[in-house]
Amino acid sequence: MSHQTVIVLDFGGQYNQLIARRVRECSVYCEVKPYNAPLAQLKAMEPIGIIFTGGPNSVYLEDAPHVDPEIFTWGVPILGICYGCQLMAQTLGGTVTQAQEDAAREYGKTVTYYDTSYKLFRGLPAQSISWMSHSDYMAAVPQGFALTAHSDACPNVAIADEARGFYGVQFHPEVNHTEYGLDMLRNFLYGVCGAVGDWTMGDYKNTAIQAVREKVGDGRVLLALSGGVDSSVVAALLAEAVGKQLTCVFVDHGFMRLHEGDEVEAAFAPWDIHFVRVDAEARFLARLAGVTDPERKRKIIGEEFIRVFEEEAKKIGAVDFLAQGTIYPDIIESGLGDAAVIKSHHNVGGLPDYVDFQEIIEPLRLLFKDEVRQLGRELGLPEYLVSRQPFPGPGLAIRILGELTKERADLLRQADFIFRDEVAKAGEDRHMDQYFAVLTNLHSVGVMGDSRTYECTLALRAVVTSDFMTADWARIPYDLLDKISTRIVNEVAGINRIVYDITSKPPATVEWE
Repeated sequence: MSHQTVIVLDFGGQYNQLIARRVRECSVYCEVKPYNAPLAQLKAMEPIGIIFTGGPNSVYLEDAPHVDPEIFTWGVPILGICYGCQLMAQTLGGTVTQAQEDAAREYGKTVTYYDTSYKLFRGLPAQSISWMSHSDYMAAVPQGFALTAHSDACPNVAIADEARGFYGVQFHPEVNHTEYGLDMLRNFLYGVCGAVGDWTMGDYKNTAIQAVREKVGDGRVLLALSGGVDSSVVAALLAEAVGKQLTCVFVDHGFMRLHEGDEVEAAFAPWDIHFVRVDAEARFLARLAGVTDPERKRKIIGEEFIRVFEEEAKKIGAVDFLAQGTIYPDIIESGLGDAAVIKSHHNVGGLPDYVDFQEIIEPLRLLFKDEVRQLGRELGLPEYLVSRQPFPGPGLAIRILGELTKERADLLRQADFIFRDEVAKAGEDRHMDQYFAVLTNLHSVGVMGDSRTYECTLALRAVVTSDFMTADWARIPYDLLDKISTRIVNEVAGINRIVYDITSKPPATVEWE
C-alpha cells in the first residue's frame, strides 16, 4: 500500500528527526533525506510537501549547505524551519545577515505574535510562546512573501507566500517548548499539503509482512532476539510473515539485568518458533578486557554479536537472512547524511565490514519507538512486553563506565535491580519512561561503621519522554530516593555513594555512554 509522503530535508540541526516524529504523529508518513540527495530521487517520491530543517550554519557562507532552486518549481508546498526558513528566503531573492547585538538574535522561549489569517496559524491564539534558536536575521524577505509573525526583538519571525504554498518560521514548532507547534505542523500538513492521514500501524503491519514474504521467499531467517521491545516486535512480525523459516537466537552476553536472561527465555517459551539461547558471557568479557572507550565497546560488541550469529547459523544449516530490531533513532544517532554520530549502535554503526549473510532484514528501521509499541499491539503482543522500557543492545556494558569485568557487572546488576524494584513498588514506574543505574569509574571516601571506605559511586538515571528524541529528568520523590540509596549502600558491597542525574536530553543523552 502506498502512502502520501512528506520529505524532511535534513540540514544538520539537532531537532531534525524530531520534526519527522511530529509529522508521523499527525498520521502522515515522512522520510528524512540529506539536503544533498539527488533531486530526481526526491521527485520520484512524489511528496505532497517538503520541510526544510534547521541547521548550525549561516546561509550566506560559501560552504553552507544549499538546495537546488529547482525544488521551488515543483509546485509542492515547502515549510522552512529556522535555517530552512533563512535558506528559502536567501534562495528566492531575500537577504539574510548576521543579527546585530541589540536586535533579531533570539534563543529560548519567546513571546511571539501571529497573524492567524494565514493557513499555518489558522485557528490558533494570536499570541503564544515559541522556541527560538537563531543568531541570523532576514534583513529582506523575497518578493511575494508577507510577514506573518513577529516578536518584540524580531519583526520577521515568520514569512509566507500562500500563492505558492511556501512558509518559513524562525522558531522550532517541533519542540514541546513551542506552544501550539504541533498544531502549526498539522495546519501545514492538512491545510496546505492536503494530507488525508493515511499512515497507521495497522496498514504498516500488513505492508511489512508482505514485504518480508516477498524478500525472503523460501529462505531462512535468523533473528537477533534481545527480548526487548524492538526485537520482540520483529519476532512477532517475522513469525507471522515466514513462520517456521524463522530461528530466534538470544545471545546472553553477560551484560543483562538481574534474572533477565531467564525471563527472556521464559517469555518466548510458548511461541511456536525455534528459540536458541547462547551463553556467551566469557567470550564477550575476554574481547572487552581492558577496553574503556565507549565507542570501542560498542564496535566490539557489535562485531561479536554478528560472529555469534554466524556461528549459530552454521549449526542450524543454511540461513539466508539476518533480522534485527533496528529502529529509526538507532539510524539517526549513528549518523544520517551529514548529521553527527552521537553513538553507534551495535545493529547499525557497530556492524563489521563483512557479514556472512545474503542480506539484513530490518522491518522497523523507519519507525520511532512509540510506533514500534503500537505495531506490537497490532501484532497481538502482550502489553507487559510492548510497554517494557528500552534496554540498549550492549546492555550493562555501556552503563559501566571504564573497564568491564564480571565483578563490576554483577555489582551493577544488583544495584540496578534494587533501583527498579523500589521504583515499581512505589508505583512511580507509571510516571517514567526509562530508569536505570550507571556504575561510574569514580571512587570516593565514605564511612561505614567505624571504618573509612573508598568505593564506587553509583548514578541513578530516570527520564520522562514521548519519543526518546528529547527527554526530561524524572522528579522522583525524595523519600523514595532515600530508600533506594539506603538499600543499595547497605545491600551491595562496593558502593558507598549514590548520585541522581538531573540532566535533560538535550544536552545529555538518555544513556551515559
